[in-house]
Amino acid sequence: MPRLDPESLPVHVDRLYRAAWALCGSPHDAEDLVQETFVRVLSRPRLLRNDDELAYLMRVLRNTFLSSRRTASRRPHVTATLEDLELADQRVADRPEQALETQALYGAIAELPDDFRLALVAVDILGLSYGEAGRALGAREATITTRLHRARRKVVASMDERPPREGSAPRRSLD
Repeated sequence: MPRLDPESLPVHVDRLYRAAWALCGSPHDAEDLVQETFVRVLSRPRLLRNDDELAYLMRVLRNTFLSSRRTASRRPHVTATLEDLELADQRVADRPEQALETQALYGAIAELPDDFRLALVAVDILGLSYGEAGRALGAREATITTRLHRARRKVVASMDERPPREGSAPRRSLD
């Protein structure tokens, strides 16, 4: 079995970051999640079963995310103040409309149930095929298809519920 080449990991950083952002709903938490994923992967040599680095890294990212959520659920909850919240990603500060839409989209994805969110992240954000996503998530391809369809509909419905920006055209329903 081939080994995961640590030199190839930088190629996947952007895609993993987008996937992590969709899972977490926060760009800062996404950065931490990607770093923790790389720490786990680089801690010891890894063998690839199907020569698919991205699917393997998605599995590690998902498991790291779920582990951190379980750990966080056992800790006391702290309430954030309005000053602590970041409304837009600073990397797109020169395009505020796009930054707000992106923040709303990733927020809608983060609100999805875990199974739907993981399917959506694997296929639409990481770009895995349905079969690759099924292998990475431990589900049949037909299950991924169903979850993806339902996740997309929930995201569209969630985005339609948000008030439109001033000066923009009203959103149309898909039904």
